[in-house]
Amino acid sequence: MVNPSLQSQSNDSSFENIWQELKWRGLVQVSTDEAQLEQMLAGAPITYYCGFDPTAPSLHLGNLVQLLTMRRLQLAGHNPLGLVGGSTGMVGDPRPSAERTMNTKETVAEWVGYLQGQVARFLSFEGENAARMVNNLDWTAPMSAIDFLRDIGKHFRVGTMIKKDNVASRLSSDEGISYTEFSYQILQGMDYLELHRQYGCRLQTGGSDQWGNLTSGTELIRKVEGKQVHAFGTPLITNSDGTKFGKSEGNAIWLDPKMCTPYAMYQFWLNSADADVIGLLKVFTFKTREEIDSLAQAVEEKPHAREAQRELAFDVTALVHGEDAAKKVIEASAALFGKAELSSLDEATLVAATAELPHSTVRMSELSILNLLVASKLSASMSAARRTVGEGGAYVNNVKVTDPDAVIDATELLHGRYLVMRRGKRTLAVVEVR
Repeated sequence: MVNPSLQSQSNDSSFENIWQELKWRGLVQVSTDEAQLEQMLAGAPITYYCGFDPTAPSLHLGNLVQLLTMRRLQLAGHNPLGLVGGSTGMVGDPRPSAERTMNTKETVAEWVGYLQGQVARFLSFEGENAARMVNNLDWTAPMSAIDFLRDIGKHFRVGTMIKKDNVASRLSSDEGISYTEFSYQILQGMDYLELHRQYGCRLQTGGSDQWGNLTSGTELIRKVEGKQVHAFGTPLITNSDGTKFGKSEGNAIWLDPKMCTPYAMYQFWLNSADADVIGLLKVFTFKTREEIDSLAQAVEEKPHAREAQRELAFDVTALVHGEDAAKKVIEASAALFGKAELSSLDEATLVAATAELPHSTVRMSELSILNLLVASKLSASMSAARRTVGEGGAYVNNVKVTDPDAVIDATELLHGRYLVMRRGKRTLAVVEVR
């Protein structure tokens, strides 16, 4: 499915070239010759690539940085190759701490399909600089171990390989590193060589933590083909307090709506700190420098309004899940606090919007208002529940209940099974009727 938001995206014309915009957005931490890169990207279209390994059934926010960087380069007229690693995904890039658990070939193949679908949403596969999807299994699977060692392995020096950050940290650990993971950088270097031969690829992008793998490809092409090609690495995004970005209560923010609902994603961005939000707008949205400067001023002058956070949350949620999903999230947030009709929410949106609220279950025979307040733990006892009703603080599906003897009718159940309980203005809970 083509992402409709692609049609409205553009780079910021206030910059002299795409390299200058990438620098302003904070997307360049390390690179090969910067002057040559800027000149190359300001010239005739080139082919570039970024790789994504299927080590999970979904991409996450760290990958989104790369996808949006690829899209910015495509909008500048260059030709993207989206590589999903059917072979490298079976090996796994070395983690600093411990060996990866190997997935079965069948699992990796299934995840390749998932990730290809996600990558495809962020690039245009139409027009003069249409994107292409590639899979490194296509050129590694036919290669014998002897050919791999003779044609590729001979160009790598062990002394250089063990100096790579992830390899070095693993070598100094108690667990060490297997030959399988040690060889990962050779496989990634071979990818760049193959894409250079097939498509004339001259640039690879990736995270700065991948710099050793990126340069293994530039060096391999220099040795084998005698050509100079380029790479640059984006910084790892961190919060202003130095903690790793992209985690919510210890869980990664995935791009798959089944693994992270649009509502959860929206709330994640909405909770961005004032100190972080402008940097995040630069990286994760297509807002112009002028628009972002205006939002920076709003953060400075009216931080309580959280205008920048709301713009960020809507833009990224719409980018990942579509504008309709983003609008539904806003409607759901409003509905929970009585500013819109709860009955207007479809079941999936209602469930996602209330996922973090306290949940309890009751039987159909237990729908008295007092029992519901106690069952939902909004009141500690029946007498406390009676006081809540008497003080005008009891709500069912945003409707105030003033009669302590009231019994909720089954027709009021949302989607035939849910009641959203509220005490006062902001204390919420969900009761499911079974």
